[in-house]
Amino acid sequence: MLKKIRVDQLEIGMHVHALCGPWLSHPFWRTSFLLDKAEVLDKLRASPVQELWIDTDRGRDLPAPATPPAAEGPVTLGSEVQRAAALCAEARDAVMHMFSEARMGQAVDMTTAQNLVQEITSSVARHPDALISVARLKTLDNYTYMHSVAVCGLMVALAKKLGHTPAQVHQAGMAGLLHDMGKAHMDLQILNKPGALTEAEFAQMKLHPVRGHAMLQACVQDAAVLHACLHHHERLDGRGYPQGLAGDAIPLLTRMATICDIYDAITSDRPYKQAWSPGIALQRMSEWCGGHLDAQLFESFVKTMGIYPIGSLVRLQSGLLGVVCAPAQASLSTPQVMAFYHIGQQRLLRPARLLDLRQLPDERIVSREDPAQWPFQNLDSLWQKAATALA
Repeated sequence: MLKKIRVDQLEIGMHVHALCGPWLSHPFWRTSFLLDKAEVLDKLRASPVQELWIDTDRGRDLPAPATPPAAEGPVTLGSEVQRAAALCAEARDAVMHMFSEARMGQAVDMTTAQNLVQEITSSVARHPDALISVARLKTLDNYTYMHSVAVCGLMVALAKKLGHTPAQVHQAGMAGLLHDMGKAHMDLQILNKPGALTEAEFAQMKLHPVRGHAMLQACVQDAAVLHACLHHHERLDGRGYPQGLAGDAIPLLTRMATICDIYDAITSDRPYKQAWSPGIALQRMSEWCGGHLDAQLFESFVKTMGIYPIGSLVRLQSGLLGVVCAPAQASLSTPQVMAFYHIGQQRLLRPARLLDLRQLPDERIVSREDPAQWPFQNLDSLWQKAATALA
């Protein structure tokens, strides 16, 4: 099996499967080899690599610990945001590697996928909002890979909110991670086109679930995961693709994948459109329930994310404008907000003020605001800085 270790734990006799870190930043990426030379071990330890994957079926394993490690419990948002950022970078590289291998006709490494889902699940268990919020922040270049990571995290969080068993939570994470693998076989000029697709180009894009399903059949045994990968673009009213399934013909896991896929897509910058803020995205998606989305399931998704997800731009009763930087613990309507602008006085607050609405009975959110209607460009960095500072 594959196991992630620190580079200082690496020993002669271990089989290196993959190295964690930026894509192609070191000479060993995409190279699988048995570590049998001291000079190679020294080179690895002297490199920027901090962690790597070993294959214990093909080489030595770590020595068994004297006592099992204690289970990790919930942590603060601030500490998990930092940890989630590192995990997202690692997961992005691993997914990029999976897509690269798929483009070359190789099977998806399911052990790597299983381990990624487990790590993402652990992060969501420690704090459900950290990884989901960090994974939403993507560049245009890494959207396809980070989208898989983000949808995995959203699926895990939603499955937990629905009270699913650990096995079902893992199943949901696998569906999220693998749902767009068919894009590995899409024309990159179409995939990254900055403008609207032509009718012919959209017809090509609509093939990605079919191609992903065909590819995954060789390595995925779970029929529900395969169904979600093939049918996550179906609609309850039968107007989706690839088969126009409707109503009860679309099972729960696939309906979950549809919601999570759409949410991450519309809250991410794309070559052809700017992202909607999390709060505006939920508001728009609520209008699609019944015809496109499962209304009852979407209600559970809103409870998972909160009425005002992290990153939402909100207007306060006092006339302040702020960004939600931490969820409410006791009430969906009282998150922590970083207020940064006074609307009436038309001035920035220096410094910005962190407001815990639970402790301010005379202050409340009166509306979601569309960032596109305001000239502020640093909203994501604002909530990130505030969330990281929260103890």
